[in-house]
This record gives sequence, C-alpha cells and structure tokens, in this order.
Amino acid sequence: MRPSADLDLARFLTREHHRIHLIGVAGSGMSGIAALLLELGHRVSGSDKSISLEVERLQRLGLEFFHHHRPEDAKEAELIVYSSAIKEQNPILTAARGSSKPVVRRAEALAAMMRDKRGILVAGMHGKTTTSAMAAHVLREGGLHPSHYVGAEIPILGQNAHWDSRGEYFVAEGDESDGTIRRFHPHYTLILNIEPEHLDFYEDLAAIETTFAELVEQTSGKVFYNADDPTAARVCQCAQSISYGLSEDADYQGKDIALEDFASVFCVYSKGKQLGEARLNVPGRHNVQNAIAVIALATELGIPFDKIAKSLAKFQHARRRFEIKYQSDRFLLVDDYAHHPTEIRATIATARWAGRERVLAMFQPHRYSRTKALRKEFGAAFDCADRVVITDIYAASESPIPGISGRVIAEEISAHGHPGVSYQPRLARVHCDIGNMLASGDLVLSLGAGNIHEQLSVLAAELVIAEKLKAIVGEEGDVRLHEPLAKHTTLRVGGPAQFWVEPRTEASFAELIRFCRRENLPLFVIGRGSNLLVRDGGIRGLVVHPCGGEFDRIEVQSNEITAGVGAKLKQIAYAGRNAGVGGLEWMEGIPGEVGGALRMNAGAMGGQTFENVVRVRFLDSDGNAHVKTPAEMEVQYRHVATLEKNYAVSAVFRGVPSAKDEIVRKLEESQHKRRTTQPAASSAGCIFKNPGTIPAGKLVDELGLKNTSVGKARVSEVHGNFIVNDGGATAEEMLELIEQIKAAARSKRGVELETEVQIVGEPL
Repeated sequence: MRPSADLDLARFLTREHHRIHLIGVAGSGMSGIAALLLELGHRVSGSDKSISLEVERLQRLGLEFFHHHRPEDAKEAELIVYSSAIKEQNPILTAARGSSKPVVRRAEALAAMMRDKRGILVAGMHGKTTTSAMAAHVLREGGLHPSHYVGAEIPILGQNAHWDSRGEYFVAEGDESDGTIRRFHPHYTLILNIEPEHLDFYEDLAAIETTFAELVEQTSGKVFYNADDPTAARVCQCAQSISYGLSEDADYQGKDIALEDFASVFCVYSKGKQLGEARLNVPGRHNVQNAIAVIALATELGIPFDKIAKSLAKFQHARRRFEIKYQSDRFLLVDDYAHHPTEIRATIATARWAGRERVLAMFQPHRYSRTKALRKEFGAAFDCADRVVITDIYAASESPIPGISGRVIAEEISAHGHPGVSYQPRLARVHCDIGNMLASGDLVLSLGAGNIHEQLSVLAAELVIAEKLKAIVGEEGDVRLHEPLAKHTTLRVGGPAQFWVEPRTEASFAELIRFCRRENLPLFVIGRGSNLLVRDGGIRGLVVHPCGGEFDRIEVQSNEITAGVGAKLKQIAYAGRNAGVGGLEWMEGIPGEVGGALRMNAGAMGGQTFENVVRVRFLDSDGNAHVKTPAEMEVQYRHVATLEKNYAVSAVFRGVPSAKDEIVRKLEESQHKRRTTQPAASSAGCIFKNPGTIPAGKLVDELGLKNTSVGKARVSEVHGNFIVNDGGATAEEMLELIEQIKAAARSKRGVELETEVQIVGEPL
C-alpha cells in the first residue's frame, strides 16, 4: 500500500477505482464526498454514530454503512477519508495510521477531485452554501454540466453533491474553519466576505486574511470578490480580480433593488453598462449580493444574461436557509442556519421585510469558542428582533469553557439595551417560551447551526392544531400555546398548558370535545384553578377554560339561580343577596367557579355545592348535552363521579327566600371567618380531606407542622390544612411538603391523610 505522501490523490480518486472508507459519513460534508466517490465508481463504505436520510439514500446507491467506528469495518479500505469533527483518538483513524494506510481529510479529498476539472471555489464566512448552490444551478441551466459539492441539502439540485463527467467545471463550497482551504488550487474563486470567525482555530483576523491571501495566490484564473466587504476588497487585489456588489465602483453592480416579501428585483450593470433586470426568489439584501457574484461568474463563463436571469428566477435556496416551516394568515415560522452575528443581523433584517407585526427569535449559540470570542458582537446582533429567547450552546464536539453558556449572550443582549430577551437553558422548552409569546401577525425565526430547528418544527406542528382550535372557538374565543398554569391557579404554581383554550359558547365547547376525540388529544377542564396543584411539567393536550359569553351568565328566577360554569361562586352568593335568595351565603367563602365546585362537590362553612343544586347541564365525551338532577348523579363528599368524564356547562341552584339583612349578616360572618381562619397568601384551599377522627388542620397543628417549609412552599401558620406559596414555589416543593405531612401523620398518629386538592400534570 502506498503511503499518503506518495499517493497521487487526484488520479487515485478521479481516474481509478478503489475501496474507500469515510469516517463520519452522516455529516452533510462527508455525505457529499460519499456521493461523488460513488458516482466516480469507487466501492465506498462509511461509519458514523448516527444515520441520516442522505445516508439512507446513499445506501441505496451502494454505500456500505456501519453504525459506530470499528477498525475491522475499514480493514479492506485502500484510503481513509475523515471529517474535521473526528477526534484523533478515533479507532479507525488510529488503526489506519498504525498500518501506514493513506489517510486524508475531507477537504484534501475534495480539492484532489476538483483538480480533474476547472474548479470554482466559493469561500467566505457567510453565504457559501446559497452562493455555491446558486452557481451550480445557473451553470447547469446554462448548459455547462457542472459537477458540484454543497454543504447542505439543495432541493433544486437534487442532491448536495454530483459528479457530471460531461462538464469541465466543478463548483464547490469551501470550508475555511480549519485552514484546509489552503489545499485548494481552483481555477476560479468567489470570496464573499472575510471577518473574524473560527477563532478557536485562527489567532486573529490577520491569520484569517493570510489564509485567504494564500487561496487568492493559488487561484489560476479569476478571483471574484465582494466590493462591499472592505477586508475582502483589500485581500483580493490582484491582476485577475473582478469585483461585484452594490458599491458604485464594483465591476458588476446591483442597483434599484426592490424587496418584495420573499423576493428581490434588481438591475445589474457591468462596468457601467446595464445587463438587465433579475429576480431572485430568495429573500434578503445579502442574497442580492450573492446573486451578483454568480451573475459575474456566469457572464465571464459566457452564459448570456437572459439565461442567467431565467435561472435565478427559478432558484430555490438550500434547506435551513430562510426556510419557511409554517405559514398562515396569522403566523409565519422560518428556520435559518445563521449562527454568526453578521448572519443573524442579515437574517433578522430579511425577516423584517416580510411585513409581519413582530419578529420573535430563538437562538442556539454554536460552539463555546465562538460564544466567548464574539459575545459583544452577539449582544448587538438582535436589535431588530422584538423578542429573543437564547438557549444553551450547541457544543459541536468542543469541550465546555468555564463561565461560557447561552446566558452570556442573553446578558450581552440585555446590556446592549434590548428589553425583550430571556434565557432558557433547556432546549426542549424553547418552543414553549416562544409559543406563549405568540400573537397574530408574528414571524418566528429559529437561528443556529445546531438542532434549534427541531424546536421550530415542534412549534409548527402545534400551530397546525392551534389554528384549528381557533377556528372552533371563533374570534370571540381565545387559544394560547404553553400558557403558564401558575397564572390560572390560586396556588400560583404549575407548568404550562400545551393548548390553553377559552370557549365562550356551549356549542364551541362541544366541538372542542369532539375535536379532541377525533385527534386523540387529552382534554382537561379548569375553572378558577382553586383546589388544584399542577405539576411543574404542565399538562399535555387541551386545557379548556370555559369563560365569558354563555359561561359567565347568572340569571335569577324566583328562588332559583341559573349560572354558567365560568361564574364565580361569590357572584352567585351576591346575586342571591340582591334578589332576596338566601341559603347560598357559604359560597362566598370559596374562591372558585361553578364548574370546579360541581366537579368536586366543593364546600365551606358547613355547606356543600350539591345541597343547593337542582339540576346540572353537561356535555358527554361525544359533545352531546344532557341535564340531570343530583338524584340521577353519583355525588359523594368532594367527588362527583358523573362529572369525571363529562363536562358541566351550567347548573341551577336553589336557595330560600330570606330577608336581605339576614343574608348580608351571614355573608359578613362568612367573610370574617374566612379572613380570620384562612391565610391571605396564595393557596389552593384545603390540601387534605378531613379524616374521620380529627379535622386535618387540627391534626397538622397538633403535629407541630405549622410554618414547616420546603423551598417557598410553607404550611400556613393561620390554618394547618393550607399550604401557601411564599412567592416562586414549585409544584415539586409543594408535593415534597405534602409527603412530609402525610408521613408525619402516618408515623406519629396512625392517620392516612388523603389529599383533597387535585394533583394533575407531568413532572419536569
């Protein structure tokens, strides 16, 4: 076997057939190399820890894929190609070097294949994927049959890499991140921009400039550079250079740019002469610059401008380059690979042109080294976004740097004066935070080179459902994503409701029930949220809060009061006072609504709900309406089985004719007793059912547990059966305190306490 130094790699790869193994083949760059090698007739194998759709496609074309990196799987290979992400300790890499088997980097293999053709290298810190894809498309439409290699999925090209034996040109996206761009000796080079980046590899901007200057020196033909980028203009000054951009002194210049939603129309001039008008269906001023670079290249290669313009009009950008993931009249969700401050500013500016009300951004920083080096620049990059959620860093194989996290960027953005930034360290919760911010007219951007786009996809799927729910409840109803249930419970504790829905009519409530049945979605109904403890992970599916409209109505006829489930019990008591109907004064002491009171047969001050109920109207699990009397229902102490899987919509309560003065006296007594025996702090009401032997509150008092706390959850000093939230308590703290009380009652008094409060939802 020939050692690497003696290997004519260009001939080996483009003129001969061999067995070649790729380490890290599932990466976008390596899968492109695999595609080229397969088309060149090699027997190709590859290994990776994960598989991708592109790898599955390549397997159908002959790739032999191995899950994990084992030396024996590459034993027969005559050449090993590996990506920059592969560690030196990789078993296959170590074994190959130990046996003197030829080993080359991805960039070396690509550069060698390009030497068999007239290479066109697209280089720069930003825009390489879009520009190289655009160049390959325009040259292909111009009949030049180019080969291409692009670092992302390109729908309009069919695949991210292709070898075409008919053509003499090879368009490739260069990678400057690890310095291997020095390996290329292209015929043409397009340099889009040069600025500080990849500072984990380069010492400073001067080192980056040196690398690009070397590339310019190694280019045998013309060098196309962005005249709008001062550093690129300085580095690329040579006899064969051609400038492009929006500057007046550019050799190829774009003028009269009209930005139309997701398209740009502009005029192109070459050395003062108008070539014509072009339309690009890819948004952003920066992409106009990229298109002018391609126009300059194609024109120099002899393609007529009319053909170039027609090709550009058909061009579709790469995956994750301002890719629309969801679009409706109310919302627009866009994903972009932007992960450098310059890219982020350009992408947010492009989003602004879409004409939506607000731009909400979710950003996942990429690499600890980049975050540390460019933290100040990141702080200024989000000025044009209305709200920003920053999550933690996508490491991309880097080791953590102490003190560097996503919080650093959030703090820099805030320090720069942005009023709407937050930090969410849990990636899986980012879509929840953004979802709860959403309002009609918003555009949401996911930004980053990691896996932040997965959060946008989750949000898009939820919006499909949310839009259907909104259609059901109508303009008068409300639908919110990931609504914090701490806002809707008297305990002020609880994670989010995946879909918070407020119907205003019985008909829309019934349709929601039917929708959940069809879509197999969980449904939970909440009233005012008293007597309820929601776990910190929240509630999946729909949380329906019938309120307003039909559900808030209260009507008095004689000594009967009809009330919707959204009416507060206190309102019924006072409606009775105004109409001279007594016997309902106890309701003043319950901070809940009719629906919750019916569901659990709530009681206070010696009274219970169903002692006053005449009949209940409810919807069954199919959304059909029924009316039943208490005698026809299963009613128990703090439990009504009939309403476990049925949903009350209204009830008729009966009082007794009473003198108004007497009703007022009883209401005042109820108020006084509540104020003197119950805590004013946030609580769910009584936590435990009263055991038969002793009231629960008295038991807790006798156990000496008043004022016992876990975090911000505390047993009230006023009433032992109340646990209060001292501000910021979590459900986990509440539940731990409940368990401590139950354990003490069990071990010291032999009493098994049963919770009266309803505990629902999922843990974090």
